[in-house]
Amino acid sequence: MSELANELENVSANKSFGGWHKQYRHYSRTLGCTMRFAVYLPPQAMVGENVPVLYWLSGLTCTDENFMQKAGAQLAAAELGVAIVAPDTSPRGEGVPDDPEAAYDLGLGAGFYVNATEAPWSRHYRMYDYVVNELPELIEAHFPVNDRRAISGHSMGGHGALTIALRNPGRYCSVSAFSPISNPVNCPWGQKAFRAYLGDDQALWQGHDASVLMSEASQSLPTLVDQGMDDDFLERELKPEALEEAARVSGFPLTLRRHEGYDHSYYFIASFIAEHLQFHHRHLIS
Repeated sequence: MSELANELENVSANKSFGGWHKQYRHYSRTLGCTMRFAVYLPPQAMVGENVPVLYWLSGLTCTDENFMQKAGAQLAAAELGVAIVAPDTSPRGEGVPDDPEAAYDLGLGAGFYVNATEAPWSRHYRMYDYVVNELPELIEAHFPVNDRRAISGHSMGGHGALTIALRNPGRYCSVSAFSPISNPVNCPWGQKAFRAYLGDDQALWQGHDASVLMSEASQSLPTLVDQGMDDDFLERELKPEALEEAARVSGFPLTLRRHEGYDHSYYFIASFIAEHLQFHHRHLIS
């Protein structure tokens, strides 16, 4: 415990709805760079209760700050007694490679929650291992939480949440997503990232495609997906119908809700985040 404690540096702290939003910096052995994450600790965690954790994975171009500042999740988390942990979306820092064309959908801010196997990405871009293993180890060692976990995310982070949950049966009590990249092997964002990070072997790609994984799933997991129907990326990048078909094939317990008038923004997330927290809370305490 004391050895791990030396790795965490508190960057900021703000009281919110009786709990605390805090940012921390630490050196990640998995990613080979300094990383930052945010944690919201509800008031129950301040009085000796070990609370369950929702891990939130953000989308392209985001950091740990976008969700914590824009989603308005703290009130519901405080009422339900659920901690929220939001990591960054990629490794960062000197020596961490970026897209030489400075595109937003590859490199910094676009880790896609996979373990890269191709140079120059493979040295640092191991967001899958960071989210599944290193980050929860730190959280459970240093904060008043228990081992009940849920995972959620938006867009690229929705892809990450779904694939990580599907690849790790039994590790999470529930999974949800807003506007996820549901079938990345068949959309430009996914194809670009997977070719760069994983190479040309599309069998590796399919291991990080939520629709493929869900169609082959042998174990069920409570799953909630919300999709805005005025989302500019809906047809080209997100493809929720592929996820729906995968659930039909395997009998997977997917609830996919479509919402007229909503787009890809945090206005959409803020409108339904309380319902997602309530969904997770039911399974975290059952």
